[in-house]
Amino acid sequence: MSPINGITVGILLFLIGVYGIIVRQNLIKIVLCLGVLYLGLILFFVSIGYVEGGAAPILGDFSSYADPLPQTLMLTTVVVELSTTALALALIMKVYEKYKTVNVRELK
Repeated sequence: MSPINGITVGILLFLIGVYGIIVRQNLIKIVLCLGVLYLGLILFFVSIGYVEGGAAPILGDFSSYADPLPQTLMLTTVVVELSTTALALALIMKVYEKYKTVNVRELK
């Protein structure tokens, strides 16, 4: 996949996630849309850091290298996404136990 395709698909996934968060009324579906948003963000930043024919900047003589910072930050983002999703689902379970619904409109 070329970097332009990755950037385009990343932006598209990000926008689909934002749209889903705004439109959906079910809390579980909102959390799933948040996951899609995170995936778009990760794909976007990894595609930005891609260098055609780049080598890892560890040892040796190289003319072009791939910057490891975007990949490192996105690895951290994956951990944050997992933690956020787990916490959100645990809170949704507590909301369901108390109100017997996961619909945002019925919680008001």
